[in-house]
Amino acid sequence: MSELAYSASEMMIVIAARKLKGARTVFVGVGLPNIACNLARYTVAPELELIYESGVYGARPERLPLSIGDPTLVSGALSVISMADLFGLYLQRGLVEVALLGGAQIDQYGNLNSTVIGDYQAPKTRLPGSGGACEIAINAQRTFMIMRLKKRAFVEKLDFLTSPGHLTGGNSRTQLGIPGGGPELVITDKAIFNFANPERQMQLVELYPGVSEEQVQAEIGWPIRHAATLSVTPAPSVEELRMIREELDPQALYR
Repeated sequence: MSELAYSASEMMIVIAARKLKGARTVFVGVGLPNIACNLARYTVAPELELIYESGVYGARPERLPLSIGDPTLVSGALSVISMADLFGLYLQRGLVEVALLGGAQIDQYGNLNSTVIGDYQAPKTRLPGSGGACEIAINAQRTFMIMRLKKRAFVEKLDFLTSPGHLTGGNSRTQLGIPGGGPELVITDKAIFNFANPERQMQLVELYPGVSEEQVQAEIGWPIRHAATLSVTPAPSVEELRMIREELDPQALYR
């Protein structure tokens, strides 16, 4: 493998980290989002505070946490409080700047399904459910989705709406009085999408090196909308890859 060869997961980690530039507070889970946040903290967002649903604020994990209840999140954290206090005093007061979410399905307005695949009463697959995702999607100032681009995940109609995005588009979210800003970015393994249009509809804004529009469209269940300017995302740098491989995920659990 050459020095600049990288995996799809590494690309997603790097892009998510770059997009957190200058951020102060981020609601994060385990896996790729966790590595991305730590990479951002070492590169473009030195004041970033990691917040975990289990009640940990300002976590400084010395190793990759296995879950949001992993004791490594507590060591060195600025604060450890109850989940009720974390949600009530931080999230619902609008103090979380960025949240990183994912799901089994996403539609063109950034609504997420993490509840069931198929009919709710007799589903093909029963998923973990919302957890805190619905509250996070409602209250975070900005939401980034991190999901692999697959046609079974990027669907025209969700089987179940677990976490609200821009609902039916336009100002429908605001009309319901939902306080957070809603989805801003969708970071995938092939391209980046945003919602920067009056309809608040997902639109293609960046392609990864070597990826064509046809490859992206093949994995989406509706006709792609394009941003006015379509650019190519810069590949991960040598230093970004070194940090991921040697410091953040040396055992290659997620990368």
